[in-house]
Amino acid sequence: MKEVKNNHTFVICAYKSSPYLEVCIESLLAQTSVLKKESSVILYTSTPNDFITELCEKYDIPQFSDKGGSIGADWNKALSFVKTKYATIAHQDDIYEADYGVKILQVFKAREDLNIAFSDYYEIDEEGKSRSRNINLKVKTFGLKLLSLLQNKTYQRRIYAFGNFICCPAVSYNMERLKDFKFNEEMRMALDWDAWERIMRLPGHIKYLSERLMAHRIHGESETTVNTQNEHRKNEEYEIFERYWGKGLSKLFMMIYQYNKLGNKHE
Repeated sequence: MKEVKNNHTFVICAYKSSPYLEVCIESLLAQTSVLKKESSVILYTSTPNDFITELCEKYDIPQFSDKGGSIGADWNKALSFVKTKYATIAHQDDIYEADYGVKILQVFKAREDLNIAFSDYYEIDEEGKSRSRNINLKVKTFGLKLLSLLQNKTYQRRIYAFGNFICCPAVSYNMERLKDFKFNEEMRMALDWDAWERIMRLPGHIKYLSERLMAHRIHGESETTVNTQNEHRKNEEYEIFERYWGKGLSKLFMMIYQYNKLGNKHE
């Protein structure tokens, strides 16, 4: 029998005692790629506690921990424990469709110069029920489709200059190509947008899968909900707009961007 090589790791980034963590774990262990031993699952936390430890023991998941910090610091630490070529940072509140890992690995294997690959996604509520697709999600999907159609990196970056269309937990990384990459540990809200913008400037390419292969949970205590109107977020998003458009146009784009977020309070 041909030996199956584990090329990919789902690293769960866990924080305190999320009531949704177990569902996230179950969705990862049910991955076709995990069942085929092409992917493995580990967990990282900067807040080790009995709740997390008991779940890791229950599901036989290796647990790693280190000193806490910003979100960016936690994501960097989580990736530091990955030993495979490809990695996905799984957020503890979210769930993944069973074929996410398989389809992500397929596109990575088909093209060796990919830095990141990511799918479309949908939103769920506290009870795990699908939320209706608001205008914000529809705009993001449209932006992602444009990114996919325009293979020229200059044009891709220009499309991405209009907003952050990529959902962070839907992203997987080529760790060999991104071995020197780090998330910005000073940023608190727009660090994912900053990351994709910097990755797009690196040699290599990105790949979008139009299938909705993961579910992003929106609830009262989620980072997305809490930080929608956060002043730090506004300042950081303005900083990224300014990289593309300069001061004048950036102020105009921020007015439109913030109006869209306020109109869709639970982004």
